[in-house]
Amino acid sequence: MSSVQGSLYLIPTTLGANEPLEVLPISVKKVIEQTNIYIVENEKTARRFIKKISSGKSQSALEMFHLNKFTDISELPSFLEPCSKGLNVGLISEAGCPGVADPGADIVKLAHQKNIKVIPLVGPSSILMAMMCSGMNGQNFAFNGYLPIDKSERKKEIKRLERISSERNQSQIFIETPYRNNKMLEDLCSTLDKSTSICVACDITLPNEMIRTLTVNEWIKNTVDLHKRPTIFIIHKN
Repeated sequence: MSSVQGSLYLIPTTLGANEPLEVLPISVKKVIEQTNIYIVENEKTARRFIKKISSGKSQSALEMFHLNKFTDISELPSFLEPCSKGLNVGLISEAGCPGVADPGADIVKLAHQKNIKVIPLVGPSSILMAMMCSGMNGQNFAFNGYLPIDKSERKKEIKRLERISSERNQSQIFIETPYRNNKMLEDLCSTLDKSTSICVACDITLPNEMIRTLTVNEWIKNTVDLHKRPTIFIIHKN
């Protein structure tokens, strides 16, 4: 066993099909060129990303551990075994930053428990970038993940988040499965007070990027197609 322990690098990826080095710093390329062991959600897309970042890197030299909804939690300790041998491991998200709205949080928690150094690299977070552009309260906001699918439960949750926003002056962020985005915006407009603001941020960093903050009353008068476009929703009630 090596006396020097390896580190866990949190490696961000692009939010879409743009060139990696258009939105990622050179530090990401340097780490990838020096790392051969990765924890990934999807091996095919991870290999494609690594090839785009470092075209000369040998794909056959890469070792991949799979971390997704099918992974048994008992497997996780073995993913970090290389660190005990002095080797660095990279955690790659499917899109954006690992550990944020991403199953990678479990492996990061385990790394801390094992006293493995965790090193985050700079990269695009759709949640933070949407918040930056929303014009809403960047001092006080909450990310809520996905809202309920059931229509009545969803409307209850929308009203609850609106109430919290008003009481705490707190912007409420959430996401939806891309093919249900249009229905989400419809539900927001039919449930929220007409004066409540909604930020819709879709295709962030991509050529079709659209980020707009309007009141419910204004959104009702506007038509936008969000179908299958990665979108962040933020609401705020003053």
